[in-house]
Amino acid sequence: MKQLLSWLQRMNERLAVAAGVLLLISVAVTLFDIIARPFQMSLGGTDELSGYAMAIATSWGISYALTSMAHVRIDLLRARCSSRGQALFDAIAILSLAAVAIVVAYRVWPVLAKTIKFNSTANTTLETPLWIPQSLWLAGWMWFAASSIIIAIAVISYIASGKFNEVNAVAGMRGEA
Repeated sequence: MKQLLSWLQRMNERLAVAAGVLLLISVAVTLFDIIARPFQMSLGGTDELSGYAMAIATSWGISYALTSMAHVRIDLLRARCSSRGQALFDAIAILSLAAVAIVVAYRVWPVLAKTIKFNSTANTTLETPLWIPQSLWLAGWMWFAASSIIIAIAVISYIASGKFNEVNAVAGMRGEA
């Protein structure tokens, strides 16, 4: 289990770097567009492309936040519990997060399916085929769902074997592991 979790962490670090590079490219294109305006030059569609970049980077980046334990948690009750109680709160948190990730990924699919069915394009001068950014967006949500399921399985496994400190290391609060 530790090897799988370690691989997941490394993969999410790489994906976070890729998401960051995508955002940097978006910033560079936007800056170029702003600087080029006085010279009557424009790439056109910068706002559209940066919107796609933001959606894609977010859907992929949240998996990194998950494996880095950077998601917001309220630990008022959890902090007062024993390691077993903390592990149970962590299990509730990761199972809830996995459920939400699954629902979101499931609900994104009909959006993409409709786009593919009607061969939809953006209502802009670029006329971007919307299946491209939506496919990358869906893939990010599916990866987040898969990442949260893997961590949830690890948490359940550790709780079942009484390894409450391992639960904290995988799904606890940052800085406690």
